[in-house]
This record gives sequence, C-alpha cells and structure tokens, in this order.
Amino acid sequence: MTRISSAPQDQLEASQDLLALAAAAMGFEANSLKVMARQPAILQGFMGLSAAILGPDASLDPVLRQMIAHISSAAAGCAYCQAHTAHGAEHRGAESAKLDALWEYETSDLFSPAEKAALDLALSAGSVPNQSTDKQFDALREHYSEDEIVEIVAVIALFGFLNRWNDTLATSLEDSPLAFAEAHLAPKGWVGDKHKD
Repeated sequence: MTRISSAPQDQLEASQDLLALAAAAMGFEANSLKVMARQPAILQGFMGLSAAILGPDASLDPVLRQMIAHISSAAAGCAYCQAHTAHGAEHRGAESAKLDALWEYETSDLFSPAEKAALDLALSAGSVPNQSTDKQFDALREHYSEDEIVEIVAVIALFGFLNRWNDTLATSLEDSPLAFAEAHLAPKGWVGDKHKD
C-alpha cells in the first residue's frame, strides 16, 4: 500500500492537463503521477523530461524503449515499474511470445543482435552499482548511432528515477498493469506485494 497518498483533489485538478496527457499515452491514470502532483513543479519537470525521452519525437522503437525500461527496472528491483513497462510494451504492440521470453533475451532467437545489445546495457546500467562496460558500448555502436545510444541511456536513467520513486513510496499499482503483471510476470517470479492495495 502506498506510503504517500495521491494529491488532494484541488491539486489533481490543477495538474489535470498533464495527468490526462500521461493517461492518454499509458491507457490509464498512473498513481505515481498522482502522488507527484503534490509538487506541481516536480510533476511538470518530470513530464517534460519523460516526453522528450518516451514521446513521439524519440527515434527508438517504442516497444524497444519499454523493453529497455523493463529490464533496467527489474535490475533495480522495482516491481511497480516492471508491471508498467511490460504492460506498456504490450500496449505498444509487442508480441506476447517476445514478452514471455524477455528474460531469456540473451539466448532467444526472438531478439535481434541490436535489441540484445540495448538490453545488455539496460541490465548492467540498471543495477546498483552500475555495471556498464566499454565492451557494451562497442556492441551498441555496431547497431546504433551515438544519438540513439544517448536515447537508450536516457530511458535507463529516466526509469532509474521512477524505480527509486515508486519502490520507495510503495506506489499502488493500477488495475490494468497489475492484472497484466499477475498474468504474465508472476509465473516468471514477479512479486508485487507492496504495490497492491
């Protein structure tokens, strides 16, 4: 159960445009953002950064961005963000077989060498302490421009913030990502108990 409740109704109403924009992209209203609305400047800053990294002007495939976010969130141990990112990958058109094999990406034929390189960095950079290597960047350069690599790192870093935010606050999962996680992630070991009401 969340350690800090959502912003009061008047603050939620004041942030309604930003919250509605996020809900349109995600398919549901995020409880994490409703808590963030207690500090409108933080919500506004976060939404601006998030839009730059995950929005329609980003160059990376939206499914890949969600898979990167999922692997880095799992490395960080945030069950809330794992549920959101796997659900988000499905929402953006990821094949269910690919999502089911996400943790076997290193050996699965469902993942391209480019995807494997990005997910390797997500796993290493999402870990604490950070375990990224020069060799991983050499592998990335075989498939991505430096501008695209910056975007990959930006996804990992954005979710580093969200991992700390949601795991620390024990943010309650919304119905849709919770149902997705219980159906698809729990059989692979996902446990989100502190994120359930």
